[in-house]
Amino acid sequence: MSALVGDIWQWFDAVFIQQFNYWVALGFIAQAMFTMRFLVQWLASEKAGRSVVPVAFWFFSIAGGFLLFIYAIQRQDPVFIAGQGLGLLIYARNLVLIRREKAT
Repeated sequence: MSALVGDIWQWFDAVFIQQFNYWVALGFIAQAMFTMRFLVQWLASEKAGRSVVPVAFWFFSIAGGFLLFIYAIQRQDPVFIAGQGLGLLIYARNLVLIRREKAT
């Protein structure tokens, strides 16, 4: 088990620490700006207690986000790993809100 934790830590260090530079910082800022549109939509959905976007939007978001997440892991790109990982959580939360609304 400790070998697995060590391997994961080595991977994390190689991807997130050793690669960090001004370009990666700029990439994180760019990803944060891109993500803001989803965050604003998510907060609006939370406030309304329901998703205000068509359901297909969320399924395509999950499909595209998952593929980009896999790509980012393969490329060991910390900007895309962090950005797409957060996006997948937001997409899934909106599907939960949609399911909850249909159940009532």
